[in-house]
Amino acid sequence: MQWPTHDVFNQVPELQDYNIFTQDEALNDAVRHFGAEQYLGKLTSSGAILGRSDTLQLGELANKHLPELKAFSRTGQRIDQVDFHPSWHQLLSLLRMQGLHAAPWENPESGAHVARAAGYFLQSQVESGSLCPTTMTFAAIPTLQQESVLFAQIKDQVFSREHDPRDLPIAQKKSILIGMGMTEKQGGSDVRTNTTTAHPVGAEGRGNAYLLTGHKWFFSAPMCDAHLVLAKTENGMSCFFVPRWKFDGSKNAIYIQRLKDKLGNKSNSSSEVEFIDALGIMIGIEGRGIQTIIEMANLTRLDCVIGSAALMRQALTQAIHHARHRQTFGKRLIDHPLMRNVLCDLALESEAASHLMLRLASALDHSEDPLQRAWKRIITPAAKFWICKRAIEFTGECMEVWGGNGYVETGPMARMYREAPVNSIWEGSGNVMCLDVLRAIERDPSGMQLIINELMSSSSITVRNMAESLVADLKASPDHQEMNARRMTQNLVLAVQSHLMVTLAPPSIAEAFCQSRSERQCGKVFGTLSASETGNIQEHILERAFPPPHTVTQAT
Repeated sequence: MQWPTHDVFNQVPELQDYNIFTQDEALNDAVRHFGAEQYLGKLTSSGAILGRSDTLQLGELANKHLPELKAFSRTGQRIDQVDFHPSWHQLLSLLRMQGLHAAPWENPESGAHVARAAGYFLQSQVESGSLCPTTMTFAAIPTLQQESVLFAQIKDQVFSREHDPRDLPIAQKKSILIGMGMTEKQGGSDVRTNTTTAHPVGAEGRGNAYLLTGHKWFFSAPMCDAHLVLAKTENGMSCFFVPRWKFDGSKNAIYIQRLKDKLGNKSNSSSEVEFIDALGIMIGIEGRGIQTIIEMANLTRLDCVIGSAALMRQALTQAIHHARHRQTFGKRLIDHPLMRNVLCDLALESEAASHLMLRLASALDHSEDPLQRAWKRIITPAAKFWICKRAIEFTGECMEVWGGNGYVETGPMARMYREAPVNSIWEGSGNVMCLDVLRAIERDPSGMQLIINELMSSSSITVRNMAESLVADLKASPDHQEMNARRMTQNLVLAVQSHLMVTLAPPSIAEAFCQSRSERQCGKVFGTLSASETGNIQEHILERAFPPPHTVTQAT
């Protein structure tokens, strides 16, 4: 017998069965602005599928039922397999079906990278771990395309829109995923300290077979069908295509030692491996392996930016949804002035992040232009530094909007908070990014000048003032540049974000962002917008950020 003690009320309904794309006005505006309007129909369809309750549940299941290492078969044979819950493969099928692993390389038409970034942004709001093998495959394709003989053998499987989870040799599969293995125990980001060695089987150099011996400390994701791996030859650090199965159909000598027990990104299996004469095909020029993967790093870093911007977006929508439905002290949470200030500040931050990630994707669509190359090479690491770090504080603030309900694993906020730090660490942590910005500027000073010129052409005096401050930063003593690298990178990102807000957002919202990000008293924590300057536009900010229920386009 159950004895009732109370009625359940004032609990917020699940945010589900809505269109993730159509209710994001800023994203729609940016997709049009950056030349991908022809993809709006596909993105609308994708947004409807991803916002369904059954799709959102896949993200929950994949992070509840974690991957398990099965090193040996029942009969004692070494198999080195990782088993996943079916939800993981369903998520990868969605990613594959949308072409988020390869579409711009297969069909490099106008707006393709912008559309892919927008689609990746939508998928990232459902689940983060499954993005890892998708990103690595996407980033590896331009490098593999330079290897004509090898790429001819794997092209159909790389471009395929059908996910194939079977553990078989590449020739027997409908599609494949590509992973990466760069870092070792002793070095981390300093891959020049790697000790893994590679010795030629016969002929030496590009396109030839080598045997690799050594280890990788972070090897993601181990069930990928091949990995791009750094190893030393007699002529220096080189890059190798290391398949999970050899081309003769036998298992390659890649031994999974264990899976990482990570803070977040738990659905994705990161591992430690050892190579004992593992077969690898040299990619690129011998001794220039690090240079070979630089372009890959720029692409994976952009996906870190997109993924973090998406976490911010989903955390924001959850926070606004909660505040619209939760009653506190006699009125809705969203009707309390201080809470509205917090939510509006978060909305401004999220929109600026979304605009920046699509602007960087647009640069890939026009990579022959010197200004676009400068955006890609200089602004990408700067954006990774700033947006990925802001996502950590941002998701924490949104979790706080939920109060205690946000701090438990039965809701979505805790998972988002645990996911946030990985993008700031993966593919180079904050200091590495800031130093890379300095190197990029040193190597392309004319490109940096083009960016400054673009900022100086802004209609906003605030943006022009920011540009002048950047010029002063760049003239600082060389002895101080490294110490000031974070400060300069922060100022660079805020300047380009302000410029993009002026270009893309309604004037009053753009002005609110520019002023709040340039005033000393603002920006230390979220919720410090000036009441006198933003009080009369806060409803506009919130409706643009996430329309109220009666105006949200439902999933179909």
